[in-house]
Amino acid sequence: MNLVLLIILVVIGLLLAAGAAFALRGRRTRELAPAAKTAPPADAPPLEKQLDSTSPSDVDGSPKADTSDDGPVGDAQPGDASIVDEPVDEPPIKPTFRERLGKARTGFSSALGGLRGRKVDEEAWEELEEALIRADVGVPTTMAMLERVRARTRDEKVTDFDGALMLLRQEMETQLEGTDISLTQAGDPAVWLFVGVNGVGKTTTIGKLANRETVAGSKVVLAAGDTFRAAAAEQLETWAERAGTGFIRGAEGADPGSVIFDAVEHAAASGADLVLADTAGRLHNKSNLMEELAKVRRVAEKASGQVTEVLLVIDATTGQNGLAQAKQFTESVDVTGIVLTKLDGSAKGGIVLAIQSELGIPVKLVGLGEGIEDLVEFDSTEFVDALFA
Repeated sequence: MNLVLLIILVVIGLLLAAGAAFALRGRRTRELAPAAKTAPPADAPPLEKQLDSTSPSDVDGSPKADTSDDGPVGDAQPGDASIVDEPVDEPPIKPTFRERLGKARTGFSSALGGLRGRKVDEEAWEELEEALIRADVGVPTTMAMLERVRARTRDEKVTDFDGALMLLRQEMETQLEGTDISLTQAGDPAVWLFVGVNGVGKTTTIGKLANRETVAGSKVVLAAGDTFRAAAAEQLETWAERAGTGFIRGAEGADPGSVIFDAVEHAAASGADLVLADTAGRLHNKSNLMEELAKVRRVAEKASGQVTEVLLVIDATTGQNGLAQAKQFTESVDVTGIVLTKLDGSAKGGIVLAIQSELGIPVKLVGLGEGIEDLVEFDSTEFVDALFA
């Protein structure tokens, strides 16, 4: 009996202990649970408007700058870093004539550098002569020019070679100044023929000049008279599309004169001002090819327009060979001007003086880079300044 009573008491104690533990656990769970959110009244404004209507000092107790639209934010000034200026695209700075004559200027100037500060003597004259010939001024032009400079040095009693170099500079300026470098557009339309051997940049020159004349307001037609070189017409057509000009071509191997004749007639009918006619690259030592080129001019002049310019394109890097080309072409087609390409990449800029002195043909345009606007009128003053800089 006593054993049964003891067991009953133990069971009751365990039940009481379990109940107490369960009650304590429920109480701790209620304490850890988040407080229930009070739902806003049905007519309360949205939270964003509540925040907007809260005064600046209500948020964290510290005064805030007025952010209304009535005035500037706080004490912000125009120079504050918080105000960012929009970047302004400035036009690119084009290189000067002098800068783009890099190789020609460097080669000649370095040779002259060794002569500055010296006395006038025979050794110095010989070094100057060698420098001029190396720059492709040519032997005849060099000798004639130095003869005049020597005479002035004696007459003016110049004793230092700096003075002699100044007289040489004046001689170069005199030789190059006064030449007419304008391109004549008299004609309805005017026709400009471009001649020269392969590889001198003839087609590219036509494309760049077409762009320049179109920008100036002329209506231009390009004539693909080089019917022998592969892809010559396609190359010129690409330039025509780029410059926004008209374009006339013939079948591959067609007579160049007939293509140019058709282009001139088309230009006259469409009211164009100018025809720029490409021709095949002639080898100046092939007389039959030179005769054919002369025929092209005769045929072009039978059309409605007038041939006002025959421009010989010469690669400045060929030096004296370019002078030989000029002599041969002049005998066949009466060249009116020279276009000297790649002058920016040549150390032989003296060819300008040789052509002007020996042939009397003006250098009208020079190529000073790869860009479409890098074909510019020749400026004799800037050219001489660049050589002596």
